[in-house]
Amino acid sequence: QRNAIGGGQMSDIIYEVTDHLGVITLNGSDAMNSLTYQLYADLEDTVRTSEARVLVITGSGRAFCAGDDMKQILGSSEPAPAQFRDRAKKTGGLTPAADALLHTDIPVIAAINGPAVGWGMELALMADIRVASELAKFGELFVLRGLCCDAPGLGRLAQLVGRETAAELLFTGDVIDAHQAKTLGLVGRTVPHEALLPTAMEIAHKIARNPPLAVQALKAGLRRTTEPDWQDTGRWAIEQITRLRGTDDSKEGVAAFLEKREPVYRGH
Repeated sequence: QRNAIGGGQMSDIIYEVTDHLGVITLNGSDAMNSLTYQLYADLEDTVRTSEARVLVITGSGRAFCAGDDMKQILGSSEPAPAQFRDRAKKTGGLTPAADALLHTDIPVIAAINGPAVGWGMELALMADIRVASELAKFGELFVLRGLCCDAPGLGRLAQLVGRETAAELLFTGDVIDAHQAKTLGLVGRTVPHEALLPTAMEIAHKIARNPPLAVQALKAGLRRTTEPDWQDTGRWAIEQITRLRGTDDSKEGVAAFLEKREPVYRGH
């Protein structure tokens, strides 16, 4: 089964299912798979409607996901269209795509083929298992745009790398390579680029051969014992992001990126 979500072969998401394994490929490679409002919605819908036993998420082209589309989302003063705002009302404010990924009982493997930055790093953090190509890079870039990260960066990063390292990554916006990510415990394994999907699929097949109800119960149990109240954390994060987007520093961070210059932050 192969579906191009959103219509057409060149959709921003391609979803393929073979032998109970679902592969979600972010397919906006011309923009490094950056997230538009529609791509967020398609990702949410794909996860919510999947009947696969395991999901593998990867990106096309040279990037895993470069985060929010700079012009449509971060660079615009216009609110999201109503149909996308309505989705957030149903999740208590938590980013709807994050809500889908954080609450699904389907195991999720991220096959990180290149840069995973901003919300792209959040997407990687929401996976249960992360396999990184040697070409992968990771960065919580939100602070460089004058923003707070989303719920996964607050609720999972410190679990993986420890609070001090998480604080450094969040406060500096530094980008680290695949080797550093493996050393810090951010990813479970790093492999040669050509071995990325075969490795992720090998793990996925091993999981899919196990009794699916038991696997789902184990994932639900991990969520109960190791994770925060995602709606509460997500609501708080979105409140902070909304507040910070109105600051001069956030506007300066976006403008400096688009104009390819160093930003000047003034604390207001």
